This record gives sequence, structure tokens and C-alpha cells, in this order.
Amino acid sequence: MSIIKAENITLMYGAGTSFEKTALDNVSFEIEKGEFTGIIGHTGSGKSTLVQLLNGLMKPDKGCIYLDEKNIWKKPKQIRNVRFRVGLVFQYPEHQLFEETVYKDIAFGPKNMGLEEDEIDRRVRQASEFAGLKEDKLMLSPFDLSGGEKRRAAIAGVIAMDPEVLILDEPTAGLDPLGRDALLSGIEDYHRSRNKTIILVSHNMEDVARYCEKVLVMSHGKKILHDTTESVFTRSDILEQNGLRVPQIMKVMSELKQKGINVDTSIMTVDKAFIEIINLLSDK
Repeated sequence: MSIIKAENITLMYGAGTSFEKTALDNVSFEIEKGEFTGIIGHTGSGKSTLVQLLNGLMKPDKGCIYLDEKNIWKKPKQIRNVRFRVGLVFQYPEHQLFEETVYKDIAFGPKNMGLEEDEIDRRVRQASEFAGLKEDKLMLSPFDLSGGEKRRAAIAGVIAMDPEVLILDEPTAGLDPLGRDALLSGIEDYHRSRNKTIILVSHNMEDVARYCEKVLVMSHGKKILHDTTESVFTRSDILEQNGLRVPQIMKVMSELKQKGINVDTSIMTVDKAFIEIINLLSDK
């Protein structure tokens, strides 16, 4: 059963002016409940515009967005409820921290939902844990945190609202490799333990290959591919035509295959490639 459905979505910027531009052009797809989906595409492909439509921050000029099979714009005055159910974490979300303490910042969304204090406290602490933010940071000012900690605090603030769908727009931008892995591992734990639907917008093909079950490929406002991660990354020709690449390890495995080493060229992550090579060496 799909939790998110986009049906013939079209959006124009500057319609009727000399600056008119088609941001999204007749885009349709469905995302199943509990899926971890990646959205990839070159800069300007329409990824960020698309995810803002999914939680009602923007309204399409044509077409419909459905949440649990209900048109999110059928009752415009209730669009705020959609934003509680579809949480969106913008790129560089730490720029939106504003409260006196980290705790208050994370609690801001749950308070606006009208929850009791005990429930707010539970959500703040649980969300902080998923985001990898230590409890001793909660009473600090957000501006006393490191860059990576600010990112985690901002993400915790969205998780604390317990959305059915969590959208992350380039959540690891600017983080070092260790910080990136720690953050995405926490999101994966959140996905598995809570069976939440996750949508990850990313330029990092290795991250998409490692964490996502399906991938939606965008180019110049159009949907190019939407399939399982393995199926998408086997279409290197289409990806390259649209300014993208397969994960680097797939190229390595392909080159090994060309040299006569019998490896699985569909492997997309370093961990699996390591196991594959170790097994081959063990057989000799």
C-alpha cells in the first residue's frame, strides 16, 4: 500500500513571465509504506522542489499529491496536519535552530501539536537518541554545539513530531565521513525500529546504495527511473546521460570482472565487495 503518491505533478516558476521555468514536468510515482527511498539527480533536476510538494510547503500547478490515498490539498486549511505527518528536514537545517536550549528546540514541534509535557519529554529524548545527540547536550544553547551536533539537533526536532514519512534533503552535506556514517546509521535504526517511511535526497551514490531500497531518478524536472536500487544502478548508461554515476565500488567490481576475476558486478557497497573478495580468496 502506498503512503505517498504523486500523480502527474507539474510546477512552473515565474509562470507567464520571461523567467518562466518548468521545475517539475508531469511527474508520477508511488512510495510504499515503510520503504527507504532515495531521490537522486543533478543540481537543478527538481529534487528539492519535489520534496517540498510532498509535505505541502508548495502546491503543484497541475496534478495531485496523495497521503494515504487522500489528496493533501482537498482541505487547504488542514495542510498544517500534513506537515506533521510528513516531516521535512531541509539541507543545512542547523541554520533554523533558534531556541534558548537544544531541548526547547527539539520540543518546539511536539508543543505545537498540543501534546502533554510527559509525552513531549519522551519524544525529545527518544528523538535525540535516534539522531545520535547525547543527552548532556540537551540543556546547552544550540550555538554551543559543533556543526555535526547542530545537524543532529535539527533532525531530532523533526523526528520528535513522529512523522509517518521523514524526508531528508542532503542531510550529510558538509559532514566528515565519520559524522555522515553516524548520522545515517541512526536514521537507518529509526527506520527499522519504527517502520517509518524514509525519503533521502542525496548526491552521494554510495549512501544511496547502502541505505535505500528504491531510487527515484530526476533530470530536468522529469522522472527518469524509479525502481529497486540494484536495478537503477545497473542502468549506468542512463545515469551517465543524466549527469550521474554508479557507486564507485561497482566500477571496481566491473574492472575486476574484465580482468577475468569472477566477481558479482551488481555489488554496490564496499562491505559486500570485501566479503565477495574474501570468499573468492578463501576458495583458492
